[in-house]
Amino acid sequence: MNAFVLRAWLVLAGGCVVSVPGTWAAEKSDFDPTREALAHIASTQVDPHDWPQWAGSPSRNNVPEGTNIPTDWDIKSGAGIKWSIGLGSETYGNPVVANGKVYVGTNNAAGYLERYPGKVDLGVLLCIDAATGNFLWQHSSEKLPTGRVHDWPNQGICCAPLVEGDRLWYVTSRGEVVCLDTEGFRDGENDGPVRDEPNENQDEADVIWKLDMMKQLKVSQHNMCSCSVTAAGDLLFVNTSNGVDESHVTLPSFDAPSFLCVRKSTGDVLWTDNSPGRNILHGQWSSPAYGVLGGVPQVIFGGGDGWLYSFAAEGANGQSQLLWKFDCNPKASKYLLGGRATRNHIIATPVIYDGLVYVGVGEDPEHGEGEGHLWCIDPTKRGDVSPTIVYNVKDPQTPVPHKRLQALVAEEGDFERDNPNSAAVWHYIGENPKEFEQTMHRTCGTVAIQDDLLFVADFSGLFHCLDAKTGKAYWTHDMLAASWASPLIVEDKVYIGDEDGDISIFTLAKECELLAEINMGSAVYTTPIVAGNVLYIANRNRLFAIEQGASSAPAK
Repeated sequence: MNAFVLRAWLVLAGGCVVSVPGTWAAEKSDFDPTREALAHIASTQVDPHDWPQWAGSPSRNNVPEGTNIPTDWDIKSGAGIKWSIGLGSETYGNPVVANGKVYVGTNNAAGYLERYPGKVDLGVLLCIDAATGNFLWQHSSEKLPTGRVHDWPNQGICCAPLVEGDRLWYVTSRGEVVCLDTEGFRDGENDGPVRDEPNENQDEADVIWKLDMMKQLKVSQHNMCSCSVTAAGDLLFVNTSNGVDESHVTLPSFDAPSFLCVRKSTGDVLWTDNSPGRNILHGQWSSPAYGVLGGVPQVIFGGGDGWLYSFAAEGANGQSQLLWKFDCNPKASKYLLGGRATRNHIIATPVIYDGLVYVGVGEDPEHGEGEGHLWCIDPTKRGDVSPTIVYNVKDPQTPVPHKRLQALVAEEGDFERDNPNSAAVWHYIGENPKEFEQTMHRTCGTVAIQDDLLFVADFSGLFHCLDAKTGKAYWTHDMLAASWASPLIVEDKVYIGDEDGDISIFTLAKECELLAEINMGSAVYTTPIVAGNVLYIANRNRLFAIEQGASSAPAK
């Protein structure tokens, strides 16, 4: 038979497993996500080639513009390194760049402030001069007295801020949404309603307003808050990280909000929603996306119950207005502790590309590897748009309400029917789930898409390249190390980091071509970005600015 029809699998040198593309390959669209992102950035009072929030824009597709972005550098000699700066001992916050400054979340091991030596554990947001790599100021979040159930030791700030003009918004490790002045106190002013900062030293943050989600909204985040906020006009969107307590069973605040819309200028809460409610499996560590889809402004949240939710961005009469919801797990999948679960929640950020929504499911990496699912969803449908709906033999015409640990329990008479209102465009579990190298596993990673080529890393260390329109795999590459990160696509190249500290660089193509693998000296849990033709990569304890032709002293 014709090999194209069979989609025969070939294992190639370099760790790639390739599916030979056949007649299923979709015609390439002319949609340009970089152009879309740059148009948004141009409206937000930052430099035109900045990358001022997680994945650059509310679409959350990490595809910046860049020229002569390096594919070769050496941190030991300093070749190709414009500058580097020490971070904390653990870094999970993705860097962003705006108006000549770089911001990154970490912990306090670097000890930049005199009043907080490095031995003091804090959540820290650092502000760094983009031209020189010099430290400018930091915002400090003291540890919560309740300990690791809410604020895990040494994890620091695990999100990225949003920057517009001279204002910055982010979620602290204490469960606070804060607005900061990007100048700190270096402008000699104490701006905003908040004027009781501990001091007005030039190396400390100037807080404009603060919303304490634990005190004011009764949220009980699990382990940490990690939402990277986004916005539309004066609407700021936040996932609260509400979750289980230390037992990993009880939900102490199931009726508290999971999703928020806040007035960006003041911090006033405009609407809230607790849809996952009693069905939260563990924590809620995803970040929202926003777009005008089917003519309707939508904010899309990944829930801790494994469902994706879309709301009308402005709400209705001070209340949330659900547009659609989608169960991203098979109905018979089951949530169990100890890494044995087949049901997952959502840690990745949903991505909007050419009118469709993309997201994968995952778990806290401490709970190990497991089955994964990647979805492409049509956001113009309404209501429950899951692929199937569960019924019970006792009442086969009435849908069964969603159950927390297992939506379909066959032993209790549950069964499922195809949903005629399903919004599923495609569902990817791998081309051959019986083979490790051809399977989609749990992911913390957010997809990146350019030229209808979708890239995503899974926690088991596989890097997948798919057709974004059909969900068919072109190839996978085994990085031989877990990846918590998301891809960067720039200048026809794709960059991805892993837990061994390697940055793998591929050609943006249907064929697997590994251009380089460069070690960063320690684990890379974050995602590379580009701004102003400079490549920024944070490893576990250091941030590197990488530029063609640059040279600096070796990192210590």
